[in-house]
Amino acid sequence: MKFSLFGCLLLFSQCVLAQSITALSKRGLPWSQRMVATIMANNTDSIAYVKEGKDAHWEYEMGVILQAIEQVWYRTADDRYFQYIQKNMDRYVTDTGDIRTYKMDEYNIDYVTPGRSLLMLSRQTLPGKEKYRKAADLLRKQLAQQPRTNEGGFWHKKRYPYQMWLDGLYMAEPFYAEYTRLYGKHSDFDDIINQFVWMEKHARDEKTGLLYHGWDESREQKWANKQTGKSPNFWSRAMGWYAMALVDVLDYIPASYPRRGELVAILQRTLPAIVKYQDPKSGCWYQVMDRLGDKGNYLEASGTGMFVYALAKGVRMGYLPATTLASARKGYDGMLKNFISTDANGQIHLEKTVLVGGLGGNPYRDGSYDYYLSEPLRQDDLKGVGPFVMASVEMEIANERTIGQGKTVAVDTYFNHEFRKGIDGEQEPFHYTWDDRQHSGFFWWGTIFQNLGAKTATVAGAPTMASLKGLDVYIIVDPDTPKETAKPNYVNEADVNAIASWVEAGGTLVLMANDTSNCEHTHFNGLAARFGMQFLPKNRNMVQGTQWDQGQITIPTGNGVFPKTRAVYIKELAPLSIKSPAKAAVTDGDDVIMGIASVGKGRVFAVGDPWLYNEYVDGRRIPAKFENFGAAKELAIWLLGRK
Repeated sequence: MKFSLFGCLLLFSQCVLAQSITALSKRGLPWSQRMVATIMANNTDSIAYVKEGKDAHWEYEMGVILQAIEQVWYRTADDRYFQYIQKNMDRYVTDTGDIRTYKMDEYNIDYVTPGRSLLMLSRQTLPGKEKYRKAADLLRKQLAQQPRTNEGGFWHKKRYPYQMWLDGLYMAEPFYAEYTRLYGKHSDFDDIINQFVWMEKHARDEKTGLLYHGWDESREQKWANKQTGKSPNFWSRAMGWYAMALVDVLDYIPASYPRRGELVAILQRTLPAIVKYQDPKSGCWYQVMDRLGDKGNYLEASGTGMFVYALAKGVRMGYLPATTLASARKGYDGMLKNFISTDANGQIHLEKTVLVGGLGGNPYRDGSYDYYLSEPLRQDDLKGVGPFVMASVEMEIANERTIGQGKTVAVDTYFNHEFRKGIDGEQEPFHYTWDDRQHSGFFWWGTIFQNLGAKTATVAGAPTMASLKGLDVYIIVDPDTPKETAKPNYVNEADVNAIASWVEAGGTLVLMANDTSNCEHTHFNGLAARFGMQFLPKNRNMVQGTQWDQGQITIPTGNGVFPKTRAVYIKELAPLSIKSPAKAAVTDGDDVIMGIASVGKGRVFAVGDPWLYNEYVDGRRIPAKFENFGAAKELAIWLLGRK
């Protein structure tokens, strides 16, 4: 028997991947990472059901699993996840922003879903990222031209005229909302909110509180009730799409938007209704939701994963009472018991996901109970795997949220007050802001604080007892020099007194300087001196190009701030001199790299560089041996540690 070189290499790579998967299971990594490892190992070049002979193309299942992988990236800062997302987008997106295999004239709302990965990529520091924005513009153009009901609701597809399906709310609205937040007119939020309002109005059953799978405005479909236009049954995955869409869209609608409360109210009506139909024994949900235990009905994985995700995220974001988390935990435990299998190579798999569920078409799907039970099941169906991974991430976060619960972490934008030209030419604030996802921002560190249960805020004006009231952690980063800001706001005596009084009363202050050429030290040191610290007029770790080791700081075991972190990357920093009440937290040779001080009821942490901005935390820039992401989390835990 002859083997081609390619075949041998492929076989070898599969063996390596299998060994890697087994190692993952032995290391006890979270379920989210183990599930993604299976998908990436079995879909190395593109995302498709290869065993079924299906070609990879631009479609919603890819969008769902990439959204899940993005969330795992945020949990791990492992660059392999980012690279996998980008590789799959680059398979379709051309340099001019066109999308291969995408057909706008079909007006299929499913095609919009992968646009969320485009928006993520468009916000990164990446060469050529303009193509992702252009491709996202193309999908937004589809929505602008999408056929609508007379009321204004999106048709699910051009070939399904006058029909709104629950599925479509997830397929389009999270992308539409994020695009609007980034690049669109805020008045478009009304259109987004209306889609949910109309869907609920036309599909909700008053008796159960559940929503029927679809609604036909024309009443012409055989599956449609001739009086109401509703389809005849409650399909769990359709309800799951709707629930996930609600919690995701709310991420992008500003808290101050007048109609935001309408979506929260829908969520607060819908999720409790879903919980009523949770199987009390297994914790999972049935394929046809309201027919628990009926003949032929079965516990189904994708709907269950979607409900767990929506419930857990709804609690995390404050939309649902904390007691609701018990239902999410019960559902998640049920998933692990009923739907997860492990093969001989250590790969885990998701079982019992229904392959498809639709209405109409050819052969015709009548929406009957028997129809929903007739569709086949598929192992590792991406419509189930994606929600399982997202539910897993939410449960991981839920296990850590007590650390920062009820606390607020604020970053200063008064002493560091820089602007840059945005993507559309407007001036926008940047450098160490929570919202900035480019390498210059604090998005990653802010997300860590949020996942630990804390709220993030911004102090845009001078620090006063009033502006600092209610804050638990206050971060001042890299005060401006005249070369950065024409009229810098220097730290003055009133600022020092206000901050010192706040610290003494129990606040935790973070001082992050920079090297001498990029930070105003003189006035900043007036504040640091109040706590026994000074940033020295000395620069160290001056890294040449990509000689990364020149920026290494080694943290010994037993460190009180960083219990597990050993190697971090900090370049071009100013070391500290310290005296009582300050003491060294991290040293390197004769230099104090980080200092801490206990002052009254509060604490101060100081370091001579803003080393935890996205560029050195997200895993994309520096070698994996540097543990900046882990250090960012450990420092966040330390900062939040005092009541």
